[in-house]
Amino acid sequence: MATTDLGLYLLTVLIWGSTWIAIAQQLTVPAELSIAYRFLLAAAAMLGWCAVRGLPLRRPPREHAWIALQAVLLFGLNYLLIYWATARLPSGVIALVFSSMMVMNLVNAAVLLRQPLERQALAAAALGLAGIGAVFAPELAHLGAEAAQGLALSLAGTYAASLGTIVSARNQRAGIPLPVLNGYGMAYGAALAFAAALAAGHRPVFDPAPAYVLSLLYLALPGTVIAFWSYLTLLARIGPQRVGYVMVAFPVVALALSTAFEGYRWTPQAAAGVALVLAGNLLVLRRGRSVRAGAPDGADGPASRAPPAPGRCPGS
Repeated sequence: MATTDLGLYLLTVLIWGSTWIAIAQQLTVPAELSIAYRFLLAAAAMLGWCAVRGLPLRRPPREHAWIALQAVLLFGLNYLLIYWATARLPSGVIALVFSSMMVMNLVNAAVLLRQPLERQALAAAALGLAGIGAVFAPELAHLGAEAAQGLALSLAGTYAASLGTIVSARNQRAGIPLPVLNGYGMAYGAALAFAAALAAGHRPVFDPAPAYVLSLLYLALPGTVIAFWSYLTLLARIGPQRVGYVMVAFPVVALALSTAFEGYRWTPQAAAGVALVLAGNLLVLRRGRSVRAGAPDGADGPASRAPPAPGRCPGS
């Protein structure tokens, strides 16, 4: 992996691995509304940046249709389903389910983009899933009565994120500038989240407390604008088969932060699981034949949902 690719990879993992700190401060407002505020702010920042840079914001209806499809999958259903799943499943189970996105990407890229399966990526996926499973085995052993529903929601949310990644690869290949793609996509995602909030019977409320506002700004700007720019730029550079390993790697960052801020206690099994995840990282990051999405580099601004610190949930 080239130096630029490594930088994008680490940036994405570090940001999405830290977002759970901010998400913990968002619980005073219904999740659907917090998601909507997050993407509304991110869209305003992104489209404003596009206007300053003089990027063409007028796009044909066909492009908007593809952008809306990406938004529904990657910025809408992904977040909503994972948020709803967290009310029914422990964070470790959701971390394991969401890390399966790499396998989903491998299959979807082969079926939908006609890209050959990479043996190195398959091996990395196997190591990563085994590692995440070992880390969160204690939570896997204690599932409640709502586990089946939560599992279905988290699987659906993960698969939506994978399909959204594939659609983004298609959109970048079609030449839609990444800043424009993300700006409009985040606006569509905000609209979907607002609609979900109204459908759930939530009145528009906002928490003016500094903790809520500051955490919202962190989630909207670094956590959404920058992280999705780096993730989707990396997608264009190394392809959907490898970029999905981000979803396996960022739980390790969340665990490290949980150790510092929540007193998480490591066990030999958890340490062995992290070692497997790191081994998978080495396979993913090794220089080799990459399958590119075929789009030029762009600038814009992952899941994510809350990462898997103990007692919290993961996402993009």
